[in-house]
Amino acid sequence: WLYGRHPVLAALANPERRIERILATKEVADRHAKELGSRAQILSREDMAHRLPAGAVHQGIAALASPLEDAQLEDVLARCGDDALVLALDQVTDPHNVGAILRSAAVFGAAGLVMTGRHSPPLDGTLAKSASGALELVPMVRAVNLARELERLKKEGFWLYGLDERGDAAIHALDLRGRACIVLGAEGEGLRRLTAEKCDRLVTIPTDPRLAALNVSNAAAIAAYEWA
Repeated sequence: WLYGRHPVLAALANPERRIERILATKEVADRHAKELGSRAQILSREDMAHRLPAGAVHQGIAALASPLEDAQLEDVLARCGDDALVLALDQVTDPHNVGAILRSAAVFGAAGLVMTGRHSPPLDGTLAKSASGALELVPMVRAVNLARELERLKKEGFWLYGLDERGDAAIHALDLRGRACIVLGAEGEGLRRLTAEKCDRLVTIPTDPRLAALNVSNAAAIAAYEWA
């Protein structure tokens, strides 16, 4: 199930999605009659809540949709020119964080997102709601071996920047032009040793030392903005 206005309308506009059912309140169905046509089953908000996963914030609209096929790195590279950004996630497991990172990737023009196949969240309604429609826009690669995919990006001319508190330079001080891959580690754990060793340079986002480090999704947004 996808739920919420932005995720559902983006899925309806995506030719790669097969939509099996649409649920909507009458108010929402009338407001989006052009997109929904006569396909929506009209229900009250309470009836919709009973049919969706517990806690789903549906905003009066939901769709039962086929899952998207996993993208391959070749699909991401096909979107890359001389200047390109790819985000890589090393075992980031929180679907809200991954969704927010995906949204930042779309907003700032990233060509794609590469994440570990294991220790990563499913591409479900929770992630789609946090991504606010970006799940339909940015290719996501689930890597069996992240280190190997990072090596492939290097061979394609990408410079790998790992965000890490051990970094020797602030990201805003670097020239990020060209092909850049920004690599982010798991919540609390950071980059794994092998992943960090694959990076060309470890960089930081300077913050007030009295506070804990930035949330990974906030760090991704700042880093993507610096590239943009």
